[in-house]
Amino acid sequence: MAISFPSNRVINIGIFTGTLVTIAIVLYMEHVMLLSPCGLCITQRVFVILCGLTCGIAAIHNPSFSTQRLYSFSAASFCVLGSYFSIRQIWLQNLPEDQVPACGPGLTYIYQNFPMIEMFNFLLKGDGNCAEVVFRFLGIFTIPQMALIAFFFLFSTCVFTALRSASR
Repeated sequence: MAISFPSNRVINIGIFTGTLVTIAIVLYMEHVMLLSPCGLCITQRVFVILCGLTCGIAAIHNPSFSTQRLYSFSAASFCVLGSYFSIRQIWLQNLPEDQVPACGPGLTYIYQNFPMIEMFNFLLKGDGNCAEVVFRFLGIFTIPQMALIAFFFLFSTCVFTALRSASR
């Protein structure tokens, strides 16, 4: 008895929907729970959105096998990049307190008063604000740990759609 998996189009719609739900959750955490995102949190959001958009476009396009592979590997690469920033934030959160970088001004202040390169540096490196654990899901997982889990599942699904047989 063979397992029947859904088509790539259905999987892409599922990934797109999953990323929409993820962004809705982080927006709820920001605007309802009043948890201000740090630079690394914002960067991780960007990569979730890029993965979702890539899969959403693939679902609409419903491409041939070779083009589906391109979409899937592109989305998977966004997951790898997002994972890097999740891991960086987890690393910052686990540094000894005397090694945590100093907190800098907020993103809005940097955007309004510094060159654009400073804003990108802030988003890519993080600061002391990124080391602060402000929420734990079920008392266990921090926000970047949950993001890393989400990136793992998104990556796995994207690679699955890229490597499955051409008959799908």
